[in-house]
Amino acid sequence: MTEEPLREVREFLAEFPDTQAVDVIFADLAGVVRGKRYPVADLSRIFGDGLAFPASSFLLDTAGANTDAGGRGFSDGDPDCLAVPIPDTLDRVPWSAQPLAQVLLTCRQRDGQPLFFEPRNVLARVAQGLKSELGLTACVAFELEFYLIDRARGAEGAPQPPFSPATGERDRATQVYGMDQVDAFGTVLTDIVESCRAQGVPTGAISAEYAPGQFEINLRHVEDPLAAADDCVLFKRAVKGVARKYDMQATFMAKPYPGEAGNGMHLHISLFDGQGRNVLDDGQGGISDSFRHALGGLLATLPEAMAFLAPNINSYRRYQPDIFVPIRRSWAEENRSVALRVPLGSGSAKRVEHRMPGADANPYLTLAALLAGMHHGIAHQLDPGPPASGNAATAFDPGLPMRPRRALQRLRRGKLLRDYLGKDYVDLYVQAKEAEYESFEAAITPQEYQWYLLAD
Repeated sequence: MTEEPLREVREFLAEFPDTQAVDVIFADLAGVVRGKRYPVADLSRIFGDGLAFPASSFLLDTAGANTDAGGRGFSDGDPDCLAVPIPDTLDRVPWSAQPLAQVLLTCRQRDGQPLFFEPRNVLARVAQGLKSELGLTACVAFELEFYLIDRARGAEGAPQPPFSPATGERDRATQVYGMDQVDAFGTVLTDIVESCRAQGVPTGAISAEYAPGQFEINLRHVEDPLAAADDCVLFKRAVKGVARKYDMQATFMAKPYPGEAGNGMHLHISLFDGQGRNVLDDGQGGISDSFRHALGGLLATLPEAMAFLAPNINSYRRYQPDIFVPIRRSWAEENRSVALRVPLGSGSAKRVEHRMPGADANPYLTLAALLAGMHHGIAHQLDPGPPASGNAATAFDPGLPMRPRRALQRLRRGKLLRDYLGKDYVDLYVQAKEAEYESFEAAITPQEYQWYLLAD
């Protein structure tokens, strides 16, 4: 073992000597956090030798089933890969009653190269190409919406809003930016922020959103896209863990309530050159040519990217007209109805806000697809066309695949994202999601009984 990992382990145990166990975790294709729990006595060995994990863990469906995508799983005997800790991600688990630690893992193939179908490694390849080919580094911030829900389910397993700690009654408030809602759930929200701070995850503003029990907590900009996506994974785990502590649950499901707002995952991205200059700013507070080209690339790759930005069958229920959710290829300054919003800001703060992804999307794959689009646009000097005006979300864009299978077909037939994310990975992703959709569609729903049981 080298001195650096030894020091990280030694310093952590010196600060938290009562730690009993460590969770070794990673996010799979669906963004689900998976891993194992080890006794703390194994911590030095984990950092020194790594761990064996089935490589097919990165191709599981959302329910945890082995999809055997590309013959990886049942067909090839399910071989292991080497999982190693990611430096500087060893932290305590503040919401746990048991003194726990956790550390993020990344995986290698037998030849020592990064496992090509680990989502984090997919992002790493795209980010490296952006830097080596264009000399640019992305600075990224995630904004995530989520619902706090009651642990008890309603009719047919539907979620219910939680009981308000302030009134003792089930929350019915829909006051966007309402401070009463933030105050009512303030203890939970503050605990989430403090838990994130303890893990080095930088959070910012907290706001109540458009539905009962719905909130948004912003993550601050990070100058390393991998670290930003890591923070997103850790944030979602913290939100869910803290919610359980208060006898609630948290969900990042894109559309948990048919009649209420969905959960989005908005990404704010700036691009900096080797001299630390934000190339999206024109030096006078406006958008540069590079910014326009990046917008053009994001719009050009959006049809293929939908399979990553909206990965689940439920994801597409979030897209509806006139609810501040984009449904067209569009861009504009200070307009929340467009797919690509240019917020106020100049200099280092000049950025694009991508508003299409759902909160259920994998942060690594989503960011990889977006950085690929920006690279493509800058490299080929694409024109985004004129900005939208007014409400750009009144009707669906016929050029966007707004159904899950159509999105997979568009990704499979496309060429742009294959060049960036890798043909082999795109094929594996499509196969894994197709297997998931087939499994989902095989189930008979209550509505099928209501409609068809006595129809004949």
